[in-house]
Amino acid sequence: MSRPVMWAAGAALLLFSPCLLAVGALASFGAGSGVCASPVETGSAAPASTGNGYGNWNAAQVANATTIVTVGAQLQVPRYGWVIAVATAMQESGLRNLGDLGDRNDHDSLGLFQQRPSQGWGTPAQIMQPEYAATQFYRHLIKVKGWQTMSLTAAAQAVQRSKYPNAYAKHQPEAEKLVTAITGTTSTVDGCGADISTAGWTNPAPGATVGSGFRTGDRPTHDGVDLIAKRGTPIFAAAAGTVIHMECDRTEFGYHCDHDGGSGKRPGGCGWYVDIRHAGNVITRYCHQQTRPLVKEGDTVTAGQQIGIVGSTGHSSAPHLHFEVHLGSRDSATATDPIKFMAQVGVVLK
Repeated sequence: MSRPVMWAAGAALLLFSPCLLAVGALASFGAGSGVCASPVETGSAAPASTGNGYGNWNAAQVANATTIVTVGAQLQVPRYGWVIAVATAMQESGLRNLGDLGDRNDHDSLGLFQQRPSQGWGTPAQIMQPEYAATQFYRHLIKVKGWQTMSLTAAAQAVQRSKYPNAYAKHQPEAEKLVTAITGTTSTVDGCGADISTAGWTNPAPGATVGSGFRTGDRPTHDGVDLIAKRGTPIFAAAAGTVIHMECDRTEFGYHCDHDGGSGKRPGGCGWYVDIRHAGNVITRYCHQQTRPLVKEGDTVTAGQQIGIVGSTGHSSAPHLHFEVHLGSRDSATATDPIKFMAQVGVVLK
């Protein structure tokens, strides 16, 4: 059994064991979707909060956000889903569990997500229970095909069907900060996610095994390391940084990103891939993702934040993550052995 986990967020403190998470009835959430297959564990400390809350959020608002994140973890929804849910509640209710406001109500909307009894979300009493409301939001979210590759505002709108479809995007940065504050880290257990090293780095595909290595005798131009994992396995940012490139490089090499690639004799071909610049001008690359990545150019990411899922697009004969580390620029001349580099920052790839 894993050690108990504390989530500290302002005045809110939750103590539970991941082994007790109610995942049995919702095990199907993770099937084939890139959702972590094991309960989520987070770090034991949150960043310093202001007063009894965090930032501009008071203790009651932080407690509601904590409930949303906790329910997401119990349902084995990936971290990105937590951010979507918190951002949605920020827009709909300001993270307040709103009851009947009379003329100020939008029809019969209630609770954190302003769900409507008349539209089948539940009874008024049920919707006013934050745990129930969050569960309903996640149940609807995971039914949205491709939600993990959508922008936050598109995913939220697919659930909420708001009169203001673009209203959610502005809350994403603050939701990301609050989720990080609640969980302390994005660390998880049992191969579901990544433990953050003291240097701030993490395994981009926990549970994967090393396949082809860096510039081996039979592959002297192989600028990274292949991490063998099942299709749909979550891919995580190896450290905090900024996304500087995201694309499918299908054009130059004749590959496509709407289906698996192949080995053949054609050169290169990352399929769907992402480049992230970290402190010290270190750049990491994540190739062969199954679908369009969860991040885009200009996005700021945290260590352990999910950025995509393992696939086999591009020059690839089977699902895996091709992972590169570059020192200074994105070209081949700056590539360095990822296994050696990650060992230096406290992460073992094996």
